[in-house]
Amino acid sequence: MNEPILIERGGHRTWLKWHRARRRGSDPVFTGARIFEGMTLGASIEVDLVVHAGGGFAVLHDLTVERETTGNGKVADLDAETLRKFHLRAEDGSVLQDKVMLLEDLCQLLAEGSVHPDALLQLDYKEDWRVLDEGALAAFRRSVGPVARHMILTSGDARSVELLTKGVEGLRIGYDPCHDGALERLMQSRDFAGFVRDAVAASPKAEMIYLAYPLVLEADRLGFDIVGAFHAEGRRIDAYTIRRANPESLPSIERLLALKVDQITTDDPEGMMALVG
Repeated sequence: MNEPILIERGGHRTWLKWHRARRRGSDPVFTGARIFEGMTLGASIEVDLVVHAGGGFAVLHDLTVERETTGNGKVADLDAETLRKFHLRAEDGSVLQDKVMLLEDLCQLLAEGSVHPDALLQLDYKEDWRVLDEGALAAFRRSVGPVARHMILTSGDARSVELLTKGVEGLRIGYDPCHDGALERLMQSRDFAGFVRDAVAASPKAEMIYLAYPLVLEADRLGFDIVGAFHAEGRRIDAYTIRRANPESLPSIERLLALKVDQITTDDPEGMMALVG
């Protein structure tokens, strides 16, 4: 079987992004081995970042550690060395051998390895700009700088993206305009063209726009090609998140491919590749 990296249809390539660094639906999240594997293959991979007590960043999704790790408490109250002692948990709660990584650990892993030139690691920042003091910004620049060419920074908070990317040469920019009630307002107004204009204006340097896939399909159902509208603005589209690759999700996947999204975020890239390949 081909590696679960991209699908080509009619000359258009759609990348399969390994959501939370999962190659398969059965994989645990955020393990260094899977991240490194994907980066050597040339895959698109996503990890999440939250700020810890030392002013750096932990590779975790939640603001508390109980669900994802063997630890307890808020990430913001835990320092780097404490976090590094926690083991990750699988989806069923079982304890893994893998431990929590910090951003600097992840960047060092990539710096010491052989990264494929097509590989792209999405750093999805989960908080807002108010917790980004100068210490956190300096820690981000210091960690990411040597490997920034392999990364794209995203957030639902445009101000955070602006602050974190400043002074980091080669770091690409993405933006997710689907937060803070935006989707609910859009479903009421159905002003899809205005939504596109506002997203481009909010993060003018973003090359990739991240859209909840039901939004893409609903706009299509109502006769508006939101993918084409963003393409006309010079932006690429990531449609997120297809949780399972199965007969129930296949019609959505096929329609996203027909609409020429540039990337599909999924928890099961390998399963999706087998399903549509």
